[in-house]
Amino acid sequence: MFTASEIRSTFLKFMESKGHTIVASSPVVPGDDPTLLFTNAGMNQFKDVFLGFDKRPYKRATTSQKCVRAGGKHNDLENVGYTARHHTFFEMLGNFSFGDYFKRDAIKNAWELLTKHFMLPEEKLWVTVYAEDDEAYDIWNKEVGVPAERIVRIGDNKGARYASDNFWMMGDTGPCGPCSEIFYDHGEEVAGGPPGSPDEDGDRYIEIWNLVFMQYNRDDKGEMHLLPKPSVDTGMGLERISAVLQHVHSNYEIDLFQNLMKAVKEAVEAAGAENVDPNSPSLKVIADHIRACSFIIADGILPGNEGRSYVLRRIARRGMRHGFKLGARSLFFNTLVKAVAKEMGQQYPELSNPRIQEVLRQEEVRFSQTLAKGLEILNEALANGEKLLSGDVAFKLHDTYGFPVDLTADVCRERGVAVDIEGFDAAMAKQRELARSQGKFKMAQGLDYAGAPTNFLGYETLTVHGCKVEAIYKDGEIVDEAESGDEVVVVFDKTPFYAESGGQVGDQGQFKNKTTILKVDDTFKIKADVFGHMCYVAEGSVKLGDLFTATVNEDIRAATARNHSVTHLMHKALREVLGSHVQ
Repeated sequence: MFTASEIRSTFLKFMESKGHTIVASSPVVPGDDPTLLFTNAGMNQFKDVFLGFDKRPYKRATTSQKCVRAGGKHNDLENVGYTARHHTFFEMLGNFSFGDYFKRDAIKNAWELLTKHFMLPEEKLWVTVYAEDDEAYDIWNKEVGVPAERIVRIGDNKGARYASDNFWMMGDTGPCGPCSEIFYDHGEEVAGGPPGSPDEDGDRYIEIWNLVFMQYNRDDKGEMHLLPKPSVDTGMGLERISAVLQHVHSNYEIDLFQNLMKAVKEAVEAAGAENVDPNSPSLKVIADHIRACSFIIADGILPGNEGRSYVLRRIARRGMRHGFKLGARSLFFNTLVKAVAKEMGQQYPELSNPRIQEVLRQEEVRFSQTLAKGLEILNEALANGEKLLSGDVAFKLHDTYGFPVDLTADVCRERGVAVDIEGFDAAMAKQRELARSQGKFKMAQGLDYAGAPTNFLGYETLTVHGCKVEAIYKDGEIVDEAESGDEVVVVFDKTPFYAESGGQVGDQGQFKNKTTILKVDDTFKIKADVFGHMCYVAEGSVKLGDLFTATVNEDIRAATARNHSVTHLMHKALREVLGSHVQ
């Protein structure tokens, strides 16, 4: 039987024998790609290559890519623990052609690997093609020899040409094209129908590999443009193909997860749970979530209240809550980092960093202080038998007890109760509006700064390197350090950020270094020559003496300047027409 590690190695070596260069996985945090929350597919790191903006010393590549799908367009978080194949973290095996080979070689390589090296019976394999892709259909049927009855055309010929199940798009914009999927038939003893049938959601026919034939780039207007050269992007989930090759029906039954779930069971029982069912869905949730958290932290993200940091917090707290549900009453979640490193550390040595466990330990301590009380309030709200939890209660749990709304929804779903998400969103919007109206006044009051003046460079440039932190204020008090999620006022020795004066509002933008992102919501003057930056610590932490690169939001600066100029023009016109009394 193939182990998951052997499957990964066999795939990469096979593709290498076909002329592909083995390329290391990119981080789960996408580099220089604001369209993605997390790396969600193997092709992400090659996006600019497909678009023709980047050149590599190879035309064929193969990877085992770390992927996270827990936010944005590709979000599998709510399904984890409820299905056999959804994960927040998974590995994507892929091979890529950058204007080299196209459909024929992609199809034949996939068939050879599955039938000759992984030794899957040919009669167990089905394929789908895009409804209008006759070329792919003929290759499968006439050249590979797959019978017509096991080839399914998918897609609406009469509807939107680029909106079908077999037309792949990475996101709302970017490279895309028709695809051909390979399915494995588990046999008639398992319920479910073939792809394209009314029963396709059953477990009998499982998609194991997606071959994407990249031909287009979709722009922000939805229009398709031919790529410079037709290319290939394939993706096969390591966990899914492992389940097939190990003759099990759930990804959680493969060797990689079985060892991890055993460690989870031992950890929650050591934390107070008793006689935990080894098949408990909660064990699956925890095993999945500790993998995701470990990899996200290893690649530089810390728990927080926005963006990737908030997604990490949601995943971690969901895992912790499931341990509490099983009976764990002391810290356990952070201890499982070692089990993840034991299973996957040889392929991903970054998991050996002791900082990962310490970050999760701090988060677990923070959440454990309010978890029991929050669940008590939720249980009281659910005791009335209503089938809809009010948005106000969901918001209180989020705001006071640190319950992400999807965690509340998770608990409610177990009781057959829905959550009033619209009500929650309304309460959240109301709080944000109040915070905006009060925040600047509160943060600016009483700041006592005795340092040197700020060197303002914002008329010459909108980007300044080497900005040094001179002072940090939190809740009006000077502090030495602030961490992810904090709202602070930061003074730098130099800045390109314009501070509000003369009627023009302050600049927005960010300060960034290798570990930390400070989002600047406003800039004001603490003194006539000292600039205060109202910052939200989006990622990492900040302390005195740290150096940052400052970047002003150019669009907002330009719009603000235009509005400011027009205000003066309007004022001049009003005084001329109505009189000098107008102010």
